[in-house]
Amino acid sequence: MRVGGLSLMGLGLQDYFRLQAASSKVESKITPRAKQVLMIFLQGGPSHIDIWDPKPDAPANIRGEFKPIPTKINGVQVSEVMPKLATVLDRVTLVRSMSYTPVGLFNHTAAMYQMMTGWAPDKVSPSGQLEPPSPRDFPHMGCHIGNFLPPKESIFPFVEMPRPLQESSVIGKGGAAGFLGKAHDPYRLYQDPKNPLRMDDLTLRPEVSNDRLRDRYDLLKGINGSMKDLDKAVSSFALNEYYEKAYDLVLSGKARDAFDLNKEKDALREQYGRTTFGQSLLLARRLLEAGTRFVQVNWPSVANGNPEVDAWDTHAANFAPLKNLHCPVLDSGLSALFEDLDQRGLLKETLVVVTGEFGRSPKLGVSTSGNVNAPDGRDHWPYCYTAIVAGGGVKRGVQYGESDATGSSPKEKALHPVDLVATIYYALGIDPHMEVLNDLKQPRALVEGTPVHGLFG
Repeated sequence: MRVGGLSLMGLGLQDYFRLQAASSKVESKITPRAKQVLMIFLQGGPSHIDIWDPKPDAPANIRGEFKPIPTKINGVQVSEVMPKLATVLDRVTLVRSMSYTPVGLFNHTAAMYQMMTGWAPDKVSPSGQLEPPSPRDFPHMGCHIGNFLPPKESIFPFVEMPRPLQESSVIGKGGAAGFLGKAHDPYRLYQDPKNPLRMDDLTLRPEVSNDRLRDRYDLLKGINGSMKDLDKAVSSFALNEYYEKAYDLVLSGKARDAFDLNKEKDALREQYGRTTFGQSLLLARRLLEAGTRFVQVNWPSVANGNPEVDAWDTHAANFAPLKNLHCPVLDSGLSALFEDLDQRGLLKETLVVVTGEFGRSPKLGVSTSGNVNAPDGRDHWPYCYTAIVAGGGVKRGVQYGESDATGSSPKEKALHPVDLVATIYYALGIDPHMEVLNDLKQPRALVEGTPVHGLFG
């Protein structure tokens, strides 16, 4: 039986909940600091020097065209293209020492896989992961988190939006449950939230009313309660907890309401920005309020797209796209999000992480990854870049780590992406050093990294 025709990517909702529950749960002695996570992933690799780690004293071919401005963190400056973010940095930790040295292919897909799973791609495939997703992949951290900490509400544990991770034709690498199984994949809302959303998965078929579905649910509950245990075991009509969750997801309307941005005031929607990215952040906040455990907002562009349209991959042009297109969208969205979360008290229980897969080359017009770059273009640069971490017990209004005079490498406190993933698990009370079983029942470490305790107050 199906709940009003409801299904999730071909998987019945009752099967979705049943398969999720089939995975083993773990116990941890780590005290959780956060209840949920918002991952804001700027796929494409934004330029750290031109956005939030300016180098005004560096040579012209490094410092670029933008001037620095002061922020709410004493002595810390950001680029003039981020004026709104500068006013809310007293609520976050600015990490200026993200760093790793790639092994294998030097591409977006490899870096994204590492950031999402906590596993360096060369440990999985010699190709460096320029290949399609596989059921043998390590799971995205949100899939593990949704498994270990299922929501208490009738809501999806992990939602990804508004588009998949993508480099060229490689779509979704590192963004799925891998060896955990498809039941743990995220709920993928690949729509533009600045437009009306279609929520067919959470809507009853026209011929099935709410009352009719509720009557069917109550009838099955009554039948189930009157059956002997043996009859229940052999009857396909026995209502179990997974059917109940599926019914509740539809009948409660909680998930459907969470996706309804029309419930927000126009002024707040304008503050976030009437853009795909801005409205995705506002929708993420609504999902977190509703109880979703892990929300991921991907920058709404293919990672290696056109910088003059929508991408951070600024090989062909750097300054005009950042100034006129990308940074105004980023600035409005992030500043509104941090202010909104803080005012609602959500920042205390929500760990927010803002990062890309790498930064951009300090020197203009040079090739660091085999790509051709324009005179004002910047190439890939994983050796030093910037991230933002906030909420969930993270220190407020501080800088963690420091880059050198040219933004080329960390001067202190280098932070590897896999350590950031370990820190996310740790913040939720999940032991990052635990072992999990893959699809062949072989033990695997949850993550390669070690949590960074210095980020917490």
